[in-house]
Amino acid sequence: MPQVELRLPAEGAYVSVLRTTTAALAARLDFTLEDIEDLRMAVSEAAAICLECAKEAADLDVVFDLGEDTIGITVVTTCEAVAEIDEESFAWQVLTSLARDVTATPEGDRLRISLVAGATPLGAAR
Repeated sequence: MPQVELRLPAEGAYVSVLRTTTAALAARLDFTLEDIEDLRMAVSEAAAICLECAKEAADLDVVFDLGEDTIGITVVTTCEAVAEIDEESFAWQVLTSLARDVTATPEGDRLRISLVAGATPLGAAR
């Protein structure tokens, strides 16, 4: 399974780079335009959750695992304090509604959010 890694400063200004990279990789896997937009929004929410706790001068480390018709994305950052997830937050609700197999793993002061998205087969109803 091919893997793509991306490292960005943990700043809101760089989320557009992450969204564009996500869209380009999903397009290579023949995701529909609707699937691509859902994935772009899901990645934005995962990044937003990480940015909320990110230390000053931290990075967002993103790994894309490319399957035949799926993409797995992991976003990791270093937080100011022990990482926690508010599963009642708007960002978490949007993320879990747009992607499947979403997990958040606090690891001390590091936060790892992983998600999987799949392409809708052409001609299939959503």
